[in-house]
Amino acid sequence: MRRGIVFKLFTLTTALCVLILVTIFVGQTVFFKQYYVHQKVDKVQASLQAFAEQYQAEKGSNAATEQLEQSFYQEHNTLVTVLDHLGNLKDTDDLSIEVQINKSEVQSLNNKKITIPLYSFMNNDYVQMDDLQSEKSGLQIGNTVAVDIIQIGDEIVPYRILAYDYGTVWENNQLGKKIREHYEAYPNQAYPKVVSPKEKLNPNPEELIPTNAFYGKIVKINVPSKDASTRFMYTNHLFLERIKAFQADLIMQQIKDVYEQSAQNSTYEENDIQYKQFMMPIQSQAGEMEYIYAMASLQPVDEAIQMIQDYYVYLVVFVLVLIVLVSFYYSKRIARPLLLINDTTKKIAELDFSKQIRINSKDEIGDLSHNINELSDTLHSHIQKLQQDIQKEKQLEVTRKEFISGVSHELKTPLSVIRSCLWVLKDDVAGEKRDYYFEAMENEVKKMDHLIVDMLELSKYESGTYKMEVEVFAIDEMIEVICDKFAPEMTKKRLWLNLSLHHTEVVANPLRIEQVLVNFISNAIRYSPDGESIRLSMVDQTNTIGINIENTGTHIPEDQLDKIWDRFYRGEASRRRSSGGTGLGLAISKRILELHGLSYGVRNTEDGVLFYFNLKKSEERS
Repeated sequence: MRRGIVFKLFTLTTALCVLILVTIFVGQTVFFKQYYVHQKVDKVQASLQAFAEQYQAEKGSNAATEQLEQSFYQEHNTLVTVLDHLGNLKDTDDLSIEVQINKSEVQSLNNKKITIPLYSFMNNDYVQMDDLQSEKSGLQIGNTVAVDIIQIGDEIVPYRILAYDYGTVWENNQLGKKIREHYEAYPNQAYPKVVSPKEKLNPNPEELIPTNAFYGKIVKINVPSKDASTRFMYTNHLFLERIKAFQADLIMQQIKDVYEQSAQNSTYEENDIQYKQFMMPIQSQAGEMEYIYAMASLQPVDEAIQMIQDYYVYLVVFVLVLIVLVSFYYSKRIARPLLLINDTTKKIAELDFSKQIRINSKDEIGDLSHNINELSDTLHSHIQKLQQDIQKEKQLEVTRKEFISGVSHELKTPLSVIRSCLWVLKDDVAGEKRDYYFEAMENEVKKMDHLIVDMLELSKYESGTYKMEVEVFAIDEMIEVICDKFAPEMTKKRLWLNLSLHHTEVVANPLRIEQVLVNFISNAIRYSPDGESIRLSMVDQTNTIGINIENTGTHIPEDQLDKIWDRFYRGEASRRRSSGGTGLGLAISKRILELHGLSYGVRNTEDGVLFYFNLKKSEERS
């Protein structure tokens, strides 16, 4: 079954739009998140490198570091901070307690003051900053506390605080969890186990955690008041939890003698929200290992994707309807000019050039329509020209036949005269009229010679190969010379010559223009009755000069004015061959004037007949 272009365009456009819609949906819901995460990671990692360089340039300034953290968060929506080599937040004196140690199995800690940061004892579940600030926390000046610690070399990390007076326990939940998991893996060890320096020489150190404890009194508390501004990361408990988890992993690795970390990132999920974590080790001013730790939420892209999925349910229905309508309109609009082009080309194939394609656009279809219109006009023009040429060829064939017929007729009379004269001379009956017959034959031979010369000249002009050479000459002087030559004939017929000339130079072929003037003036003399006049005048125009030759006393019938330019035409008795001429003079004059590109004509006047033509003036005199 043949399918139209409208159906094909409609189907193709609809399928393409649906494919684009599906591609966008799949890309936004499946690949966009991966692309977003990849771009986010690359951008944050590059920015962390710049952050590290700025941090090191500030040489650990607390105020400068906090400003860098806030600027980084505002620019990248990513929390970032700097941790020391044990994973502790730096510069936490604004949220801490100082404990005067009374007793410790670690002799080097006795009678010392230890600052314990309190952020590590805050968590998402049950311990908030308000809890640490309340009187029930047990963290009051003068209260006795027991502090469990992990000892790494000469440094300690507190992970649990017991307030004796209130019976409250504060624990770093991430580090405490790691310790409990360790003792669950090794149930033969007591919990909590206090390790003495000698026990560190145990052949299986991975089974031991170097835990210890000390006792003392709180001598100072640094907790921001409720109305005071606090460090912004203290309020983000998830960030603090991830820092503590990183610290727990770091301490457990260091216990196992793993001290080097490489730049890495990982993904963490909390409450169905994914977070990207970044860690970059750097070298501190003191030469110690420090860590830049950052965390970025992927919640915005998750929410956006969820919104897109919900939104697409409504969007797809609307867009599908829109696609169908637009595709149909688009198909009809594109196909309409193509259908018009098809109809027009069918008519052109049938040689009907009457219909033109309406051009309503300036695109390729508009160009195609324009080209087809031009093709139609060109074909029409060429076909018309061909038809004209065919018609001219037919007319030329008729003219050839008429020409042969006319030549035969024109030659038949002089040949008959010559034959008769020869017959008389042959029979020797001429007697004293012998010279008369010879003169008659000579006259007929001259007429035939003149006729043949005119025929050859006319054929030369009509061949289409003759090139008319032009030059500048004075037309008034030429007319005077020609009139002087015809003076005897005009005197013989008692004709009056009236000249109205002025000096003018023209551009033409002087020999051919002289031939035209001779033909026109000789015709005027030949067909003017005795005693009439011939008026020859020049009419000055803008770029041309008009030449008028009028003879009085006779007229040409109006229906014959156009025919007098034809070969051998003689319209009335007075214009028969006996009156002189070959009947080719005006035909030759016509071809000469046409080869010059000049206007010419003939018309009856009140007194007679006027022949006229125009010549181009010379530019120097025009």
